[in-house]
Amino acid sequence: MSEVPHFVLYEHAAGYALMKVKEFEDSGLIAQEVDASLADSYKFSQIIELAQFDPFKNTEAALENCNSISEGLAHPDLVKFLEKGLPKKKKHVVLGINDSKLAGSLTEAFPDLKLVFGGVITEILRGTRVHFERLAKNLPHHSLSKAQLSLGHSYSRSKVKFDVHRVDNMVIQSIALLDQLDKDINLFGMRIREWYSYHYPELFKLAPDQYKYARLAVAILDRNKMAENENLENEILEIVDGDTEKTAQIIEAARTSMGMDISDLDLENIKRFAARVASLMEYRQQLHEYIKDRMDHCAPSLSALIGEQVGARLISHAGSLTNLAKYPASTVQILGAEKALFRALKTRSNTPKYGLLFHSSFIGKAGQKNKGRVSRYLANKCSIAARVDCFSEVPVATYGEFLKKQVEDRLEYFTSGTIPKKNIEVMKEAEEAAVEVKEKVLKKKKKAAKKAKRLAEESILSTTNESMEVDEETPKPKKKKKSKQDE
Repeated sequence: MSEVPHFVLYEHAAGYALMKVKEFEDSGLIAQEVDASLADSYKFSQIIELAQFDPFKNTEAALENCNSISEGLAHPDLVKFLEKGLPKKKKHVVLGINDSKLAGSLTEAFPDLKLVFGGVITEILRGTRVHFERLAKNLPHHSLSKAQLSLGHSYSRSKVKFDVHRVDNMVIQSIALLDQLDKDINLFGMRIREWYSYHYPELFKLAPDQYKYARLAVAILDRNKMAENENLENEILEIVDGDTEKTAQIIEAARTSMGMDISDLDLENIKRFAARVASLMEYRQQLHEYIKDRMDHCAPSLSALIGEQVGARLISHAGSLTNLAKYPASTVQILGAEKALFRALKTRSNTPKYGLLFHSSFIGKAGQKNKGRVSRYLANKCSIAARVDCFSEVPVATYGEFLKKQVEDRLEYFTSGTIPKKNIEVMKEAEEAAVEVKEKVLKKKKKAAKKAKRLAEESILSTTNESMEVDEETPKPKKKKKSKQDE
């Protein structure tokens, strides 16, 4: 059985508390006693008593200590509290703590102190949390509940502000929206083709592109009234990118079409729907540009290596750029093919060679025999690029460009046998090239900060000048002169 703790550290919202435990020979006995007394505060107070309590100075200090404990770090306030509360000779003292992560930093501060966690310590802390009002009678408990609420709000607010994935969230949401838009646009595109084909079936083959088809349907609409629109030919010419031959084919096919006549009401509905589909396609293009811009700021190396869409999908599937950076290359390789992997493990068949990386152009360029090798090599480079982007202070696309060149050289090696450069040589070249790029980026950021500061000062000056002008324009009230009669 494990040792019985002499003291237990309890972290309250108002401060640190050191609970002294009644002496027991075996932890099995104390476990039984604690379990029996959890419902009764009097019995629990016979086993556990408050040895010392040290309140936090203010809310900021409480938040700092809370953040340190959540990260498994011993705050200086906690170290001072334990030095003061525990016996001077700590060689045979056993301290119970709640979190195993905190044990490492406390061991560095107190090498002779023995730390235990889990088991009966969890039950003791649960009982302390329930009966803390009775154990600490001298404390103002009406304010302790407010302290808990205040610390909870402050901690949550700081976590929301200090969100290392805040840029990733925009990428994750955008790529999910892009995938959904692709599905919807394909569905709506087929719907408008089927609907308008009743009136003009020949347009289906003449305009295979969905965006051009939707715009042509809006422009032509009723093929029997084409002569009324004098500017129709120019509109069609603009839609088909200036192809005069294609324009002539579309107009001639509309005149001799075998389609049925449709009422004006039906054509109006087709026009509205086609215009909506065309606007969705235009928004999809804008969203793609937005993702490209976000990826250039968030993960430039990964974007330069495999493209912004595949990189964004990898980040989305991993949950964040930090999670992707923590993954080994073997996990990145099959990311997105989890079902196939578990099915292969269950049936004892061949495991998948690639997941989301299949959409990369490198896999398509590789031969059938070398697809698995290229996928493994590409996953290795993606893992490096993600780590460089995640943990660099100033992320730049230079590393991604050099990694992309390495993948291209490896493809060349598989086809022609040309031996590529060693990785260490390429990385040295990339590091040297990245220094200049980082300096340029920092200069741009400084210029942007100065410009923003100047604009803010100018806006403040303009507002103050306007207020002064208003004050000058407002006439002062004239004093009434006393008449001689009043005197």
